[in-house]
Amino acid sequence: MAWRDLPEAFGPWQTVWTWHYRMATDGTWDQVHATLTAAADAAGLVDWSLSADSTIARAHQHATNTTRLTGGWIELPESAGRAA
Repeated sequence: MAWRDLPEAFGPWQTVWTWHYRMATDGTWDQVHATLTAAADAAGLVDWSLSADSTIARAHQHATNTTRLTGGWIELPESAGRAA
């Protein structure tokens, strides 16, 4: 969900983003998470079993947002005859 899609009840999205950013950088969200996790663990609501997966997802080389210099326009061999 994009910040701009927040319901109007939360106020301007820029304000919400600013508060989120501040709390993320000063460690507030980490403290909230630690407190809630500790309370849930004390109440026996947390299952600490772990599952590991070795799945690898690869993107096609052209799926990245990086640019590369090609030295100019690239013309396919089959389109070379059409230009003449």
